[in-house]
Amino acid sequence: MVTATPDPFPRDRPSGARAVSRCDLLGEVPYSDVPGQLFRPYLGGGHAATLDRIAAWMAEAGMRARIDPAGNIVGRYEGSMPDAPALLLGSHVDSVRDAGRYDGMLGVMLGIETVAHFAERGRRFPFALEVIGFGDEEGSRFPVSMLCSRAVAGALAGQDVAQDMVDAQGTSLADALGGFGLDLARFSQAARRRADVLAYVEAHIEQGPVLEAADRPLGVVSAIAAQYRFQADVTGVAGHAGTMAMDLRRDALAAAAEMVLAIERIGGGGPPDLVATVGRLAVGPGVPNVVPGTVGFTIDVRAGTHAVRDGAARAIRAALAEIAARRQVTLDLAQQQDLPATPCDPALTGLLEEAVRQATGHAPHVLVSGAGHDAMAMARLAPVGMLFLRCAGGISHNPAEAVDEADADCALRALTDFVARFAEAHQAGRR
Repeated sequence: MVTATPDPFPRDRPSGARAVSRCDLLGEVPYSDVPGQLFRPYLGGGHAATLDRIAAWMAEAGMRARIDPAGNIVGRYEGSMPDAPALLLGSHVDSVRDAGRYDGMLGVMLGIETVAHFAERGRRFPFALEVIGFGDEEGSRFPVSMLCSRAVAGALAGQDVAQDMVDAQGTSLADALGGFGLDLARFSQAARRRADVLAYVEAHIEQGPVLEAADRPLGVVSAIAAQYRFQADVTGVAGHAGTMAMDLRRDALAAAAEMVLAIERIGGGGPPDLVATVGRLAVGPGVPNVVPGTVGFTIDVRAGTHAVRDGAARAIRAALAEIAARRQVTLDLAQQQDLPATPCDPALTGLLEEAVRQATGHAPHVLVSGAGHDAMAMARLAPVGMLFLRCAGGISHNPAEAVDEADADCALRALTDFVARFAEAHQAGRR
């Protein structure tokens, strides 16, 4: 069990505004590992302080809080019958470096507010409500992402929890877990039984500009895009910048630059849901008077369907191979990640659409998520649904990330309405 510390907020009634305020509180030390910015990596000091605070809020909302073997925090509000299966609400509590305050965390806070809404009214359901805050989604500490939701879904591969996995400072996953009082040998015991989880529903900021452009506070996600991630390594010949003739050069950076533009062209030439990104590039030897001999860069390709993603990946491979051959450099292209497209459950999506229509008075805006989410992993365990909230300018993974409190209130109304509709459907035997 975690220790619940006093709540710094008065016990106001459940609201989206309170959820936003709590995210703001959790954006600073001691809930961040870095003063002056938000950085909350998995199993760090900020993570520990955050779990302590969340446990207090869960207790206030009528839940019993616990930490599972993977370091996720889980709050349970019992149903009308003991040991009933659960409807899970939540998202992740970790962050990227110099992050915004609402990515992931707002979904956890809205889950707590949803439970508080029903607890205040003394309402129970034939299932339990659980709020889960996944410890790692971003992969900002160890070289894997969605580590904790994949553990809960029972979808981990052995190498994902290897004894020799270390962070940038050389701390092993086993030692980091030990600092939390957890044991790597028990990590897989975070897996939940299918019979114990009815569904998983995640509220999340959109991290894009679609809802803002459509002037809608909320959207319903129909699917999460398929994703490939590659590491490309280009090797040419390093040489003196003053003596190596231009027509004799095998410049790795010049070749890589052409490759980056080809990736941009292919990503921009497909349907609107196709995107392709080079997010990191490292040049060697990195000296002003030396022609670059090596370049490594990442490639991220996403689309709403496997066919579009795979077609773009084939086109990128062919284009890069042609550039490498023409420029007489070698190319090593290694696939690092293959995340399949994740369709949201049609029945859950329909209930969320009805809830959004009731909460907003508008026809629900349905969209594909280009960003990856814990729901992708949880789909291995149970039906999943996602609710998106508008964020200012579509900005995320950035301190400028912003959410309107009125939109958060609207999201809370939609979530409470959804839970009531889900209960009706559950009792009618439709799920």
